Amino acid sequence: MNTTIRTLLAGVALGAAALAVQAQTPTPAPAAASGPAASAPKAAIWSIRQVYDSLEAAGYRDITEIELERDRYEVKARDAQARRVKLYINAHNGAIERTKLHD
Repeated sequence: MNTTIRTLLAGVALGAAALAVQAQTPTPAPAAASGPAASAPKAAIWSIRQVYDSLEAAGYRDITEIELERDRYEVKARDAQARRVKLYINAHNGAIERTKLHD
């Protein structure tokens, strides 16, 4: 009987010790997610006024259309040589990504 009680107490002591060690072990941080959802937050989208002012300062005139399509603005204007152009502007930083002559 004493052997049974000693064995039972030893098992309880070992279980308590295991729980204490587990409680003191730091939990690893969750792994960083990957993919598009895990990317850094994007900058705020520029307003139409900001796009207009930026293009005007760059020498574009007769700015007639400014449309937001996904993450870029599509703009119709005239360049410094008075040619009709269609511009593709990054909506987050105002950079001209592409210029196309527009007939």
